[in-house]
Amino acid sequence: MKRREFFKSSAIVGGSTLLNFPFSPEAEARGVKKIVRYRELGKTGLKMSDISFGTGRLNSAALINSAVSLGINYFDTAPDYGKAENYIGEYLKVKGGRDKLIIASKLCTPLPYPSHLPGDSSKKEYIEAVEGSLRRMSTDYLDICFVHAIGEKKGKGYESEKARLFDDNMLEATETLKKQGKIRFRAVSSHGPNHMEKLMMDAVKSDHYDLIMPSFNFFEFPGMPEVIREAKARGVGVIAMKTLAGGKDLSIKMAGESFEHAAFAWALSHSGVSGLVITMKNFQQINDYVGASGIEFNGEHKAILQLYKKKYASVYCRTGCGDCAGSCPEGIDIPTALRYKMYFEDYHEEKKGMLGYASLEPKADCCTACDHNLCDVACTKGVQVSNLMKPIHGQLSI
Repeated sequence: MKRREFFKSSAIVGGSTLLNFPFSPEAEARGVKKIVRYRELGKTGLKMSDISFGTGRLNSAALINSAVSLGINYFDTAPDYGKAENYIGEYLKVKGGRDKLIIASKLCTPLPYPSHLPGDSSKKEYIEAVEGSLRRMSTDYLDICFVHAIGEKKGKGYESEKARLFDDNMLEATETLKKQGKIRFRAVSSHGPNHMEKLMMDAVKSDHYDLIMPSFNFFEFPGMPEVIREAKARGVGVIAMKTLAGGKDLSIKMAGESFEHAAFAWALSHSGVSGLVITMKNFQQINDYVGASGIEFNGEHKAILQLYKKKYASVYCRTGCGDCAGSCPEGIDIPTALRYKMYFEDYHEEKKGMLGYASLEPKADCCTACDHNLCDVACTKGVQVSNLMKPIHGQLSI
């Protein structure tokens, strides 16, 4: 190949990042997997890859290229995911193919995580948030625009969060953006801990939302299967997140099956779940996760998940549960603090965990001397919450 032809075929971004990920027929012959299943996303007319890309730790446009080359077509991002939207923009400038991708972003600002727009935001602020995402990603439209993290805020009762779910300014802003062709579908996500299942059901029944993205994993939430069934009946798409239940031990294997594949297969075995979004940090992880596409949940998978449950049932805080919310006499938002601890310890997203914790008030510094243990009493899952809370302030303080 001539030098000019080489540079033409190997687009360089930022002066050093090659976007041409080395996928080839030879690589496929070596066992490199590709997405084999695409599922209808409710009644949107879209079909998403069953294993899809969460950009929470995206650090290169080349990772987007790798994922696309393996068949991933759905990308979940947000303004407060670092430079994720910018990297997607870099990819699109060089490679194009926007119409072949499903891009979802959220009503957030680019401030450090978490920076979701609150319920008292103006119509202008909602519109500016979306237009900022479009600029960063060098695209004219979002396929999906999320109201993000419903049920997250401490002290917000059900009615308050429901008001954010159906905020007039948000609904008017997104309708305006739809008419302008800047967004196609409206969605809502929740990882709890406050009223997740109830709020998701409200969204499904409202006719305002085209899809939902709840926490959903093999530790199970008793009301979520009913929400998923209702969503399917109404043509509302369901995307699962937090499918690895904290990902505390990724080394568990059985009969050649991995823990990740078992957890993914469990979530995708539920009729009504269109696909799942999982954070992908590097090329190896992309390849590993794509290998779960199209697999059926089996006995080995079930055994792996039972082993994981046995090892971690007493230390895994069920994201979205909320049993201990409001139990602390000092007013600490225990479920949210434990989610940031999960980012820090289990997901190795130290910065995200620390920035999230920095946004919490009051802090958990008093937990080391606490002898009330009311959080333990509140937990119906048998988790020793007080033991998990004691080291948090020392771990996550900046």
